[in-house]
Amino acid sequence: MNSIKYSYLLWGVGILGLNGCHRLYNGKILTGLVWLFTYGLFGVGQLIDLFLIPSMVEEHNDKVKAKLGISSQGVPLHNSNGAITMKTSAPQNRQQLMVALLKAASFKGGKLSVTQGVMATGATFAEVEEAMKEMLRTGYVSVDNHPETGIVIYDFHEL
Repeated sequence: MNSIKYSYLLWGVGILGLNGCHRLYNGKILTGLVWLFTYGLFGVGQLIDLFLIPSMVEEHNDKVKAKLGISSQGVPLHNSNGAITMKTSAPQNRQQLMVALLKAASFKGGKLSVTQGVMATGATFAEVEEAMKEMLRTGYVSVDNHPETGIVIYDFHEL
């Protein structure tokens, strides 16, 4: 997965005359080469890219996830046979729901929101929220807010 930080760092290399490195890094080979040989479209394209880098990185990362069979939320799209999978029924009991949430969190780097839990398990918002709160009370997870969106995120410590 590409990083916005490294994209900006590569954008800054344009000061040394190597314009377009950030585009090459984010999979935009043709325009990256054009930027390289035209000094970032004579500096104008390089300057405009300063504002476009976050969307370039997101687009590249979404393409990589799609190739890996993972949705943009980090949920696997394919089973072991390569077929697209969709959860049609919610787990039957609380223990199964917690295990399903744990598996979903493992695909998300150990962090999961209630909405992501609903999408991954097929359970209702109330069921997922109650299961997450139970795991919070027992110490399996901690709760925090996403720094940009403020969404409540449950952090699974052991993942």
